[in-house]
Amino acid sequence: MFKQLVIGLLLLCVSQHAQANKIQIDKVQPAKALRIVALAPHIVENLYAIGAGDNIVGTVDYADYPAAAKGITRIGGYYGISIEKLLVLKPDIVIAWKSGNQSDDLAQIERLGIKLYLTDPTTITGIADELLMLGKLTGNIKQSEQVVKAFNAKLAAIKAKQQGKSKLTGFYQLWSEPMMTVSKNTGISELIATCQVTNVFANSRTDYPQISIENVIVAKPQIIIIPDEKSATPQPTINWQQWPEIPAVKNKQFLSVNADLLHRFSARMLDGLADMCDKIDVSRQQIKSIQ
Repeated sequence: MFKQLVIGLLLLCVSQHAQANKIQIDKVQPAKALRIVALAPHIVENLYAIGAGDNIVGTVDYADYPAAAKGITRIGGYYGISIEKLLVLKPDIVIAWKSGNQSDDLAQIERLGIKLYLTDPTTITGIADELLMLGKLTGNIKQSEQVVKAFNAKLAAIKAKQQGKSKLTGFYQLWSEPMMTVSKNTGISELIATCQVTNVFANSRTDYPQISIENVIVAKPQIIIIPDEKSATPQPTINWQQWPEIPAVKNKQFLSVNADLLHRFSARMLDGLADMCDKIDVSRQQIKSIQ
């Protein structure tokens, strides 16, 4: 999943994306009649969240939540999709991830005359907007409004809990080899900021910069956040203990967080956010006791 995310993010920086057909959302068939191919895990999750999961006839690798999603036909992954398999499924609409799907695939779907809707949430509030749009797209409007109401209430509660807490500095180890992190323009950095943590690489020139150990030493983060991914080939482990001059290393402030929750722009992202904030609170107390 994590490798899929990183490659998808890089695609955003280097490729030109296909433009989706302009869909008249109010004219799309009701949810019960739709056959949907969802080309990203977060799209699958959001469709299930609003009660439209049973309409998904095809998806991609790593779309594994909820459990029912594991039985959906796979037609590809971050590396691209099989157009032949897509055509066999006879979808009424393809819902794709603009930043994560191959632009050539999206262009070919358009050329074939298949309705294409592009989703590309990049902020926490963007998830709520997407849920509402998917509700209109599928006809599950009331369900989507209920989900968004609960989503907004939960987000407000998390923010209220974090309000006024002392700031920490943090490094988010997005990837280890090559080492990558996030800048202030990313959804992940927004999540970190919600937990009252200042991203030490917020002002990087690119959204997902490649950095070195020396950069981290200079930045001196108080905590290091490491996403835990489910992958057949996990990323290499960095032996941070070699650099005790980094405050996070000296004070043993390493936080493991759930990548599937934090990196997917789905309704479940708030579960990952709440968990990360709670773990940061523990670090905050430990650091305070040391000072």
